[in-house]
Amino acid sequence: MTSDLKVPNFTLTDYSKFFAAGATCCTLSHGLMTPLDVTKTRIQVQDEYRKLNLVSGARRLIATEGPSALLTGFGPTAVGYFFQGGLKFEMYEYFKRLSVLGMGSHQEAVKNRTPIYLTSAACAEFVADIALCPLEATRIRLVSDKNFANGMVDGFLKLTRQGGFKVLYAGFVPLLAKQVPYAIGQFEVNELCHELVNKSLSSERRKQISESQSAELSLTLGCGLIAGVGAAVLSHPGDTLLSAINKNPDPTKSASSQLITLAKEAGFKGLWSGLGARTWMTAGLVSSQFFMYKAIKDALGAPPGIEINA
Repeated sequence: MTSDLKVPNFTLTDYSKFFAAGATCCTLSHGLMTPLDVTKTRIQVQDEYRKLNLVSGARRLIATEGPSALLTGFGPTAVGYFFQGGLKFEMYEYFKRLSVLGMGSHQEAVKNRTPIYLTSAACAEFVADIALCPLEATRIRLVSDKNFANGMVDGFLKLTRQGGFKVLYAGFVPLLAKQVPYAIGQFEVNELCHELVNKSLSSERRKQISESQSAELSLTLGCGLIAGVGAAVLSHPGDTLLSAINKNPDPTKSASSQLITLAKEAGFKGLWSGLGARTWMTAGLVSSQFFMYKAIKDALGAPPGIEINA
């Protein structure tokens, strides 16, 4: 029986609002973080930057290439994460609802809420990465090789001419290795934080927070910061390999073989290069995304996401 299931019946309009909110928050957050992302990528793929942090790396980049270098790859970042963010947040709501319905009862959904969060995040990210991969390949090539092309369109077309579909999706496996753990950390840790906070509060305090938009947004921001740290740690080795394989992809070899070779060359220490810089960046990204996502959803009149509460 499914009579006790607390599952809303989302419409196409609802999903379009989820997409719009996700697309907007991810485009804005990733776009604003472009200077940090450029510096982080240089730390990961160029030997002369490896021992630098975000501040010293940015200073070196400005001194050697000028301030405009910090905005390298802004175009593919903004466009790529528009589609990736929209699909990720929309599909997370879709797969979570589908998973809850598959449990058959609210009690089973509560009992299996962690697998539901993990599976929904992974499936949503897989769909989103299909759209992101070609633009992420373009962005990384532009950042790692300043002489490669003049902007997003030129870089995308040049990659296409070099190897077509195979080159554009050469980083798909490492992208999944980065983005799926990232999404799991982002959504699972965020859901866990909200659950722990709600359990620690009295029913009266929970009601007060739910009736105050500023209090709800503050809670969203705080949980998002913690989720960002989890996302950064879980996804960092994949992020390092993604940067490396897109810096110089070999269309004659499979992605798996390239990953194994790159992982051996980097070693354990190399795979975690730039983690400190990326943790700061990711905490800011994830927290701002959840903050903006909720604010935009509220402004659009979108329904709240499914909560699996005991």
